Amino acid sequence: MAKCDEGYLCDVCGADVAAITDSDLYLRYVIGMADPEVLHTSSERHLRCNPALAQFIVDERFEPISMDGPFDKRQLDPAFVRQRETLVSRGYRRLWEVAGKNIPIIQYPLPEILDAIQRRTL
Repeated sequence: MAKCDEGYLCDVCGADVAAITDSDLYLRYVIGMADPEVLHTSSERHLRCNPALAQFIVDERFEPISMDGPFDKRQLDPAFVRQRETLVSRGYRRLWEVAGKNIPIIQYPLPEILDAIQRRTL
């Protein structure tokens, strides 16, 4: 099977990442943690397969996830956690906004991330 026919396989569990709303890669892109230039070469994961990021999603469509260890948000500075929850949750909601819509991928990021990308390319 050709690589392009395989879909996006999770590099943690190996299963297909069938929906953008389950995509760790696209969430990271939308919130500015993944550069658009490397999207096509970056590994994909399900959101739940990256608990270090997924634990910050606060949305009724996403069942909360927790993790143990030094990166557990319960062990982090509360101000940092609030800031990260705000950003990651906004990004998650943005994935739902763009899902199934015919808009260019370059317009997926949050407005402030899109502005930063455009400033870098000028």
